[in-house]
Amino acid sequence: MTADIIDISRHREKALRLACAVLAEGFPVVIPTETVYGLAADATNPAAITRIYETKGRPRFNPLICHMADLAMAERYAIFDPISRMLGEMFWPGPLTLILPLRSDSGIHSLATAGLDTVGIRLPKGFAADLIRAFGKPLAAPSANTSGKVSPTSALHVAEDLGEKLKLIVDGGAAAVGVESTILRVENGAIRLLRPGGVAAEEIEKATGLPVIRPEGPAAIIEAPGMLASHYAPGAAVRINADHVERGEVLIRLGSVQVKGSEFATAIFDLSPSGDLAEAAANLFDTLKRADATGAARIAVTPVPDHGLGEAINDRLARAAAPRE
Repeated sequence: MTADIIDISRHREKALRLACAVLAEGFPVVIPTETVYGLAADATNPAAITRIYETKGRPRFNPLICHMADLAMAERYAIFDPISRMLGEMFWPGPLTLILPLRSDSGIHSLATAGLDTVGIRLPKGFAADLIRAFGKPLAAPSANTSGKVSPTSALHVAEDLGEKLKLIVDGGAAAVGVESTILRVENGAIRLLRPGGVAAEEIEKATGLPVIRPEGPAAIIEAPGMLASHYAPGAAVRINADHVERGEVLIRLGSVQVKGSEFATAIFDLSPSGDLAEAAANLFDTLKRADATGAARIAVTPVPDHGLGEAINDRLARAAAPRE
């Protein structure tokens, strides 16, 4: 089986019809979102959810984010405290996921939540929201890539990785944000950051007037996607915060910085020649894939400022560079 690819810039209504048909059969569909491309399936159908895990080779203890069409739909599946509701009203639709208690009658299958009594909920923009509305059920949708590897920001990335395992890929062009959603959990009136992402923590603090509490050390339990120590990894080893280049390495830099030994680099890529962190985030995964495609054994990445979207970029790079099992 090789996936059909349909471009929504020319065939949007057809893409909606075909995607709904595949979802109704209990199979996953690849959809574009503003963050990365998602491998979406009916969150209430255990067979469909199982196919997500099998297609990705994803550990079943790693929960999935469930995507909703609007806040009213989300409230039918999860319980919102006042702060979580405020966050949803401020940042949805967009690259924010909230971890919320499941309603007892939600219908979201326990395979999607990895057996937890909570669920990660996000409201995406554009085609994804239209598809959920047309299908009428929430869609569980992790990134559409082999588990642990670099996330896809284009339909081509997905086709090269998983194309032979899929029925349909919906092509919506390059993902605008380029990194996954920020994941938050509100507990006892405090906002905890479980994964930095497309909404900067500083932006959340400014909007709410509340501090965002960062984790201290590695997570003891997996309560949201993206918390595995080794994740987002290319085939090559990744060396972060590099101040020099070793012979045969590929260099990824930010802001056209001059790096000692760059003449020894197999290739040089720049996440953003101007140093713009939003541009760097949008280019991160594609650049890692391009660097990996050179065949070099190691990728050296220069330091990235740890503020704004730089926090999400550094999170992904640290996981890409982590020791692999």
